[in-house]
Amino acid sequence: MKTFKSKIALAMMAAGLSFAASAADITVAYDADPVSLDPHEQLSGGTLQLSHMVFDPLVRFNQSMEFEPRLAESWERVDNETMRFNLRKGVKFHSGNALTADDVVWTFNRLKSSPDFKGIFEPLVSLTKVDDYTFEIKTDGTYPLIENVATYIFPMDSKFYSGKTAEGKDKAELVKHGNSFASANLSGTGPFIVKEREQGVKVEFERFADYWDNASGGNVDKLTLVPIKEDATRVAALLSGDVDMIAPVSPNDYKRIQKAKDVDLYTMPGTRIITFQMNQNSNPALKDVRVRQAIVYAVNNEGIAKKVMKGAATASAQQSPPGYAGYNENLKPRYDLNKAKQLMKDAGYADGFKLTMMAPNNRYVNDDKIAQATAAMLSKIGIKVDLKTMPKAQYWPEFDKCAADMLMIGWHPDTEDSANFTEFLAMTRNADTGKGQYNCGHYSNGEVDKLVNAANKETDLNKRNAMLKQVEETLYNEAAFLPLHWQDPSWAAKKNVEIGPIVNGMNFPYFGNLVVK
Repeated sequence: MKTFKSKIALAMMAAGLSFAASAADITVAYDADPVSLDPHEQLSGGTLQLSHMVFDPLVRFNQSMEFEPRLAESWERVDNETMRFNLRKGVKFHSGNALTADDVVWTFNRLKSSPDFKGIFEPLVSLTKVDDYTFEIKTDGTYPLIENVATYIFPMDSKFYSGKTAEGKDKAELVKHGNSFASANLSGTGPFIVKEREQGVKVEFERFADYWDNASGGNVDKLTLVPIKEDATRVAALLSGDVDMIAPVSPNDYKRIQKAKDVDLYTMPGTRIITFQMNQNSNPALKDVRVRQAIVYAVNNEGIAKKVMKGAATASAQQSPPGYAGYNENLKPRYDLNKAKQLMKDAGYADGFKLTMMAPNNRYVNDDKIAQATAAMLSKIGIKVDLKTMPKAQYWPEFDKCAADMLMIGWHPDTEDSANFTEFLAMTRNADTGKGQYNCGHYSNGEVDKLVNAANKETDLNKRNAMLKQVEETLYNEAAFLPLHWQDPSWAAKKNVEIGPIVNGMNFPYFGNLVVK
């Protein structure tokens, strides 16, 4: 982690602040607020950030990407297909109900029914109660990533979510992009309770008095999350003292933050891939591999990383970042405008064609600017782009309908494993298993599907790595998608807000542990 700091002690003294970690009230500005309070409605960074605030996972990753026990105190393999977990005792939900294995079973079954999450949980066949504080997870054959998947089990309060609403609706109902009891009400075990929520305006959190983690040094009693879409406006709010922390920080504003006396900038190497999918179902031209290859050759993603992202990203040629199983060092970015024009000619599109493009304008760093740059580059090979950008609250319902010929999507692997990229973004779409849930390119290759499924049962890491490398090579050769870059997560905060220990490469700050001096 790179940190740009001056001495905190001097800053605190100059500000007249106490060295004691007394209760704090802070305001955090993000580019957008959570779209729902239901942790199973949408598999997105915003949902997971919220989940870490108001729920708790069984297991989570620390900054070194090691597993850290949370609601699960310990776990062990019983056999190749079974792992037993021991649940922490004495944990209460916000409602006052006690956490037991029944809640974990209930949550697991709901996750298995979620269109967004069931793909992750497909290898997990069952979760069964042994006693009130013990349960077992069984897998379909040997599966090496049980702990990874357990980081996505945030136990919900089964009693709170059971029964009917005043309108006669099931409180457990899971409605995507719709109104439901769970989308507006919650009871978790996390460090914060949602006290008030105005969609698009603010979410107010208050420390949960009965929070189980007494060892946490966190001293934030009240936290207000406000959405500020514009990058420069977020920075201005921080520098003026209106907010205490912001995320993300646009690369254009790095120097501005570094020059300021009272704030710190934090960045980390990123593993979130930013891509465009090419919808073969909506535009016949995109069914031709030569056209897809031409699009990849026409886009100078190294130039985008350097000029649009100001160096706060690494140009990619594949999904898997360096260090991940599956990263194929032989695959390089391939900008070549002459090659792109020849491929278009070979495919019978020397004069180009029209396509629609869609991107969010407040989900990823510089997302709208990246889309504009990409559209301009495609114009050089005769592709006329009708580009639409929109806030993420409007974007995701349209993305779920695959409502354009090219669609931007960023993906951080949910299991911190490269197979997860392909499971959601490139495997053949399958509504029953959840595979290919976000594959709006409608790319389909049976061999890729077989390799990923086989890799997810392979415990020999060398063999598994070779399988996933082959997957990346096949996707590269067939131009299954347009790779852009891996985005660096970034945050900035007042010097007395110690965000360094709570941020991580996954971009899920652990606000329960945040210390404000």
